[in-house]
Order: sequence, then structure tokens, then C-alpha cells
Amino acid sequence: MTPTSPPAIKATGLRKSYGDKLVLDDIDFEVPSGRIWSLLGPNGAGKTTLVQILSTLIRPDAGTVHVAGHDLLQQPEEVRRAIGVTGQFSAVDELLTGEENLLMMCRLYRLSPAESRQRTDELLQQFELAGDAKKLAGSYSGGMKRKLDLAMTLVGRPRIIFLDEPTTGLDPRSRRTMWAIIRALVAGGVTIFLTTQYLEEADELADRIAVLHKGGFVAQGTPSELKQLAPSGHIRLTFDSAEQLALAATALTNSEADEETLSLRVPNADDLRSMRRVLDRLDEASVTPVGMSVHNADLDDVFLTLTSQTANDNGKQGAVR
Repeated sequence: MTPTSPPAIKATGLRKSYGDKLVLDDIDFEVPSGRIWSLLGPNGAGKTTLVQILSTLIRPDAGTVHVAGHDLLQQPEEVRRAIGVTGQFSAVDELLTGEENLLMMCRLYRLSPAESRQRTDELLQQFELAGDAKKLAGSYSGGMKRKLDLAMTLVGRPRIIFLDEPTTGLDPRSRRTMWAIIRALVAGGVTIFLTTQYLEEADELADRIAVLHKGGFVAQGTPSELKQLAPSGHIRLTFDSAEQLALAATALTNSEADEETLSLRVPNADDLRSMRRVLDRLDEASVTPVGMSVHNADLDDVFLTLTSQTANDNGKQGAVR
């Protein structure tokens, strides 16, 4: 995005309630064009509600939103022409073949028969589904269905794509295939609004991340910026007996013992100097661990830290701008 490029999405003062339940509480954010912007949050945090608002499926109670430069409430048709949505649940018709699903979507976009054929063939090739195009979609694997679902979203060449937990239920190989597809879309100039419960996924893909909790953003920033909000890392020591674990816990008073796994978590000990001090104390106590691993602060730590804090400002503290 150049300095003069307008944001793909801009929201100010966005609010949404269902009865007495406040789901989104006066939130502001911008999504840069041509980037991956990820929304994290626990179940029930309001992620899907936000996607539904931005994709014109439901109306906000208050606030202004512009998507692809169009006012969400005043120009919903223009917004719909600029976006594509892949939800948590596949829109694939399992009684049709992969090819037929794409051709059906082309008809919905009112493409001519020739354009429909060309676009379908392009997408089948792009998503490596050409060899299975004549098979019923119901016979596809979970990863193939997800690829077909996203291909259907791309029929209208959207400038902004909302991916609402797109890799839920996929195996690791299929998830990484989907990541590669998402990166390729962004390289082609598409903006991705990604909601996910996989912290590794947000860390792997997103240029910027927002954490939604109790109706508001508790943090926004790059993955690197957010990691600075978490406590520093720790080392994990494992022992071959409960006795050794108990002696180690006594020697390292700030540690956390797990008797089930015979392991000890020592916080703020992820640098060489700290590790030497830990090992010296264990030597003094005549304790020898059978294993040691270093854990650097990651988005899991950030997420747990932010969502476990008591919100002092209606859930909006700790923001990185």
C-alpha cells in the first residue's frame, strides 16, 4: 500500500447489540489495502458478527463504515460488488461437481457462457482442482472443499475477501496449502480480512492483528508488536521422578511445577545468562533434569495475557497503534 492509498476498510464507533448483550462496543479500526489483517478472539467475542456487518449481512446499531471506499449503509450494493466472503461453513453444493459449483456461481454473477467457461477453467487450474472437476463435491476431502469454496468466492474477482476461520477442521497439510493460496491472492493485490482461532495462522499470515475481547479491541498491531505485550519466555525442565521435581521446585522458587508431566516451568529464563543461573541452582541442589526446552513469547502468550486481564477501559487497554 502506498502512503496515499485509502484503507480497504475503515470503521469508526461501530456498535452492535442483541437485546441486552453488547457484542461490539464502539470499536475503531482500519484495514490497509493489499494486506492481510487478522482478527483474533475467543468464541463468542463477536468476530463473526463483525464480518457479517462488514459484508452487509446485518446492520450495525451505530457507527460509520467504509468498505472499498463505499459507505456500508448508503452504498451496500457497491460494497457487495467489491467483496467476497468465505464463511466458517462451506457454501459448496455437494450434489454438484466441482465444475458445476463454479459454473453456477458464474451464472449468479451473470457472466456469459463463454466467460463462465473461461473463469471456471482458470479457477480449477489455480486451485489444482482440474483433475477432480467432474467429481461430485461431496466426494472431496475437507481441504478440497475449502479450496473449491474459496475458488467460488473469487469468481467475481473481489478486491476484498473476508475469510471467517477458513482452515477450521483442516489437517496441517491442507492448512498450509490454504496459507499459500492466501499469500498468492495478496501478492495479486487482494486485501484479506481473516478471522481465526489458530494463533499460529495469524502469526504466519497477518501483517496486522487485532484481538477482540468483551466487545472491544484489547490490542492492535503487527505480530512483533503484540508479542512485546506478553511476558518474556520461559524454559521447561523435565525430570524422571517426583522427588527430583520437588527438589527442583524448592531450588527455583518462582517456578511452576506440573506433577502430571514431571515438568517445571521457569519464567523469564529464555536467555543464556538466566539459563546458567537456573542450572547452577539445580547443581547446588543436586538435581539433574532429563530434558530442557526454551519457549519464546508467542501469540499464544499474548492472547492468554490480554484475554485474562480485567478490562479497565471497557476492554480497550493495551492497544498498539
